Amino acid sequence: MKTGEVMTKRIVSVEPNASVLQAVRLMLQNRVSGLPVLSDSGALVGILTEGDLLRRTETGTEKQRPRWLEFLLGPGHLAEEYVRTHARKVEEIMTPEPFTVTEETPLDEVIRMMEKHQIKRVPVMRGKQLVGIVSRADLLRAMASMALSVSPGDTAETDKAIRERLLTELEHQKWAPIGAISVTVKDGVVELWGTITDERERSALVVAAENVPGVKKVQDNLAWIDAMSGVVLTAPVEAKTVESRPS
Repeated sequence: MKTGEVMTKRIVSVEPNASVLQAVRLMLQNRVSGLPVLSDSGALVGILTEGDLLRRTETGTEKQRPRWLEFLLGPGHLAEEYVRTHARKVEEIMTPEPFTVTEETPLDEVIRMMEKHQIKRVPVMRGKQLVGIVSRADLLRAMASMALSVSPGDTAETDKAIRERLLTELEHQKWAPIGAISVTVKDGVVELWGTITDERERSALVVAAENVPGVKKVQDNLAWIDAMSGVVLTAPVEAKTVESRPS
């Protein structure tokens, strides 16, 4: 999927010279946790988030450090912190030059950016124009809508088709012990047979089967072989049968 398919197009923004209090009110009124900061000409100059407002003098949450640590940090760092906790204008505490994407950016690239830079939202640009915001909440909504559209109960599949889909999925997974397992399907019930050498493979195989459209239950008959001792363990009783639940 592309960013343009899931982004929020309704943009609530704030001006650089707006007060921090105005920004807070905007966030609360519109139930958003971040605001793009736009200049008079509409150019994106920064972004303000809840994280920028966590430690403020109004709430008495400034960082308190021992004197020896303050000495090591130096006056420059302490002065910068003072600005962030006491400043009255958005431009003084916003994050300038935020990371951005376009409407054509693949979602996996957006997620990598969020993970790498530990951010929760990214402005979406069309040239120099801000056209939307993609947040973690937008990604969750996209996942929910996709899950509904491929809900196992929505698609009638033959047992043969279910088996072929599952095997195809496993063939694309490097962790899957294809040569050591077999799969049978009858009336929508998938049975997993064979051996695994890591208990985590059991959970992954069950999940792969659950995700195939048309699957009603997954019967786990896999045996785990400890490569060091040769001990063989079968699936726990409670894990033997897993019913496929609708999304």
